[in-house]
Amino acid sequence: MFFGLKLVFGVLILACLHSFVSSDAQGDALIALKTSLNASANQLSDWNQNMVNPCTWTKVTCDNNNNVIYVSLSALGFSGVLSPKIGALKTLQTLVLQRNAITGEIPEEFGTLTSLTMLDLDNNRLTGEIPPSLGNLPKLQLFQLGSNGLSGQIPGGLFKVPKYNFTGNHLNCGINVSQRCASDSVGSSNKSKIGTVLGIIVGIVCLLVFGGLLLLFWKGRHKGYRREVFVDVAGLCEVDRRIPFGQLKRFSWRELQLATDNFNEKNVLGQGGFGKVYKGVLSDNTKIAVKRLTDYESPGGDAAFQREVEMISVAVHRNLLRLIGFCTTPTERLLVYPFMQNLSVAYRLRDIKPGEPVLDWSTRKRVALGTARGLEYLHEHCNPKIIHRDVKAANVLLDEDFEAVVGDFGLAKLVDVRKTNVTTQVRGTMGHIAPEYLSTGKSSERTDVFGYGIMLLELVTGQRAIDFSRLEEEDDVLLLDHVKKLEREKRLDDIVDRNLNKHYNIQEVEMMIQVALLCTQSSPEDRPLMSEVVRMLEGEGLAERWEEWQHVEVNRRQEYERLQTRFDWGEDSIYNQDAVELSGGR
Repeated sequence: MFFGLKLVFGVLILACLHSFVSSDAQGDALIALKTSLNASANQLSDWNQNMVNPCTWTKVTCDNNNNVIYVSLSALGFSGVLSPKIGALKTLQTLVLQRNAITGEIPEEFGTLTSLTMLDLDNNRLTGEIPPSLGNLPKLQLFQLGSNGLSGQIPGGLFKVPKYNFTGNHLNCGINVSQRCASDSVGSSNKSKIGTVLGIIVGIVCLLVFGGLLLLFWKGRHKGYRREVFVDVAGLCEVDRRIPFGQLKRFSWRELQLATDNFNEKNVLGQGGFGKVYKGVLSDNTKIAVKRLTDYESPGGDAAFQREVEMISVAVHRNLLRLIGFCTTPTERLLVYPFMQNLSVAYRLRDIKPGEPVLDWSTRKRVALGTARGLEYLHEHCNPKIIHRDVKAANVLLDEDFEAVVGDFGLAKLVDVRKTNVTTQVRGTMGHIAPEYLSTGKSSERTDVFGYGIMLLELVTGQRAIDFSRLEEEDDVLLLDHVKKLEREKRLDDIVDRNLNKHYNIQEVEMMIQVALLCTQSSPEDRPLMSEVVRMLEGEGLAERWEEWQHVEVNRRQEYERLQTRFDWGEDSIYNQDAVELSGGR
């Protein structure tokens, strides 16, 4: 019995010693990589060589046995070289170093990473030949070496990797060689490069789930450790190169609780259909907005969380709200965004405090164009396309430079490009909803175009889409009908927001109104695409479309007047109430 106990304790001690030795070697290898990459003092600051276990470091993920399996250091501006000591990470499965300025050669030691399934070194300044040992990696599924300065032979084994990309180098592949420079799913253009990520989307989703379970397990055993988990996001859209694609950060509950002063009501920025949005400040003084889904367990709540993460993480564009990260606990779902210093367009149009500046006309023009470009990206540069389904001034945010940022993808819908519409539960805000969506439940990108047209009218008039106070002077409760009437009477100055105090160009106002009316035609087929809207706002093709619209509108008005003479219309009882938001406050 005693001998058996001694044996058990001996095995445990040996296991612990092995764990410490393994962690030491891994930590040394990562510190060597950090040093060789010329990381600045502010980069990877928690990579501390005095800490035995690197599993608590940022951008590093470990398995249950404290073995490093995932390292991602993309787009951090590193200009150094690759350290051969990385070969010590025998359990490493994913290594991402894309979009830096790394120079020198690929170390031969990379060929000893036998657990590696994904290696991404795209868009660096690597030179020399590809080490032959890389062709013998048994588990490699994705290998990215595009846009470097490599030359010479490609090891034959690398052509057997399911997804590879060697374009943008001086290697033995391409036109004059039988082997392609990129696998079929990768392609040779910048756009098709995004297709490589599609091939591993399922694997990354699995990694997300595994990482979440691992985080909960680790916290249960090591409550004293603070661990940051970063998740690479796979893209279904063409990447706007002006925006860093980056990673999603998994925040801890405590971190967001401290940032928002325990979700103090004084920090509430607004209330959406599934929860409130709080202003917060992280420990490094970064300002954030935290969307807390207080009823995610109710029907649609958790689905909304999943949808927002999916939608915003794959859509990266300067005019779309960027998702920083998220937090999940058994009872909470939270999303973290950059704080938009100038809040929303709706706030700047109608809710500003005394002393705050009014949106001037040039800014309103920029907002119109920026919003159009953001929606064009969602509709025409993502596959499947993304439909927002609640486009309005309240969902267009303004950054520190008053640039438009389309936010709130809680109602967004991924749509297969082979389908022209999709039937769903009607969501959105009354006054902004396209008539065919309200009557049939069928939404398409043209429903977004309608909502965008109403938003243009909000920009020009400063008014709400539905305003019952207009009943005191006229019959048009809807802003669209109100503007149409004044436009027919050529009273453009009466349309414009009085807060502009005549500081606007009447020709530009007329152009914006015309675009808005084209976008809000009753037939969705008659509405322009968002790419056409962008061109019209830039001064191309508006005159022809407007002339066609006027003919249609004249005929419609004449038919309407004939009907009025035939029937004695009664007055409906209308109650003064706020615009009804089908999705709740947003």
